[in-house]
Amino acid sequence: MSNFEFILLVVDDDSLIHQALKACLNKPWKVVSVEDPNLIPKDMFFHAAFIDMHLIKNSRDPIGIRVIEDLHKKDPNVEIVAMSGDLNRETMEACLLAGAQKFMAKPLSLEEVNSILEKIQAHWMIRNFDHESHGKHLIHWIGSSPLSLKIKKQIADLKGEKKPILIEGETGTGKEVVAKLLHHQESDRPFIAVNVSSIPETLFESEMFGHLKGSFTGADSNKIGLTEAAHGGDLFLDEIEAMPLSFQVKLLRFLESGEIRKVGAKETIKIQTRIIAASNKPLLQMIQEGLFREDLYYRISSQKIELPPLRNRKEDIVELATHFLSTEKPKRNKSFADDGIQELTRYSWPGNVRELKRICEQLSLTSPLPIIRKIDVVPLLNKTLVTINTKDLVIPLGMDLSEISLGLDTLLKNAEKFIIEEALEQCAQDIENTAKLLKVSKSNLYKKIKDLQINSKES
Repeated sequence: MSNFEFILLVVDDDSLIHQALKACLNKPWKVVSVEDPNLIPKDMFFHAAFIDMHLIKNSRDPIGIRVIEDLHKKDPNVEIVAMSGDLNRETMEACLLAGAQKFMAKPLSLEEVNSILEKIQAHWMIRNFDHESHGKHLIHWIGSSPLSLKIKKQIADLKGEKKPILIEGETGTGKEVVAKLLHHQESDRPFIAVNVSSIPETLFESEMFGHLKGSFTGADSNKIGLTEAAHGGDLFLDEIEAMPLSFQVKLLRFLESGEIRKVGAKETIKIQTRIIAASNKPLLQMIQEGLFREDLYYRISSQKIELPPLRNRKEDIVELATHFLSTEKPKRNKSFADDGIQELTRYSWPGNVRELKRICEQLSLTSPLPIIRKIDVVPLLNKTLVTINTKDLVIPLGMDLSEISLGLDTLLKNAEKFIIEEALEQCAQDIENTAKLLKVSKSNLYKKIKDLQINSKES
């Protein structure tokens, strides 16, 4: 990453802007300056572009919007920042519609410029992990679905963020992966990860904040707590929903003051540790149940990333499965046949990415051929096949026996979603024909598509 060069295009009729940016920006950024948009190099690739709105002196015409449209049309991946001293709302919103990601007010703030470029750089490295080196950091988010691209952008946008960050998602959706990606965007710093549910309640305060020798029975020496061990870096609290209410107030006090008091100590210590918290359960629901403090929730969730279950981003399954096979040790040079992949995508994955990884590891070991077929996949998914027949529709509905614990309501919703998705596919996404096939009204079908979050071309 240190040897990689990023190219910033600057289009502005003010030569002082070009001089200032060239003077203040260091590696890995290289500035390409253009005062006339007609002189933008046609065949040159840019990672980012700063475009001024008023490129003709004494003109109020924001022709920069047309420049943004042309750049975005040529390469939708270039991250464009519009800039102007005229903060006309219509102009600013038109810039976003044309393809800009942000609008920067003039006079430019060097701090804001560097922050924006750091986030663009981080986004590029996360999004293009397979094409560019990530240095010594091998953690990355696999997937190119719209939901995965959104997650990568959220991670990059949090580069340099000092406030706590909350990651919510079902078990196995990749919360620790996201936490490590958030951490690795910064320079080398401590990263301490702990599963809150694994800390005994009687030792919780000592583990989190440390203790002094002799402060209680068994305290044979001074101990540094987790918050202090992560000083200058990140403390990842996984399964924070398991934190006892009596200790949630202590964590809240630390987050508000930045100070800790070790067990047995009289004085407090000031430390700088960013908290990255993760929860398998919706914390807002736990607040309503009286199991989580509302004030702590708002303190840790000022920045929040919600991870979707794998069943909602099935477009990523092929990429994930291929990755897991390719990283197996020892390498066995196996790949999926089309019917094997089809079977993986039909499954609902209650265990999410973690379950997919386990299945791929087993398939790599047990499949007798270099290609992994449907016949190899089905037994490992532990399926009971239930066939639903109508005059025109036959659906093999896979039910994973391990899903029983999800409860009847969730199982019925999953089954209903699966049936509608299959019917839509067989009707080429035609809502009217699908409604006739399923013997429901179009309005009812539209409502179910919306409620069940089903992707449909007509929804």
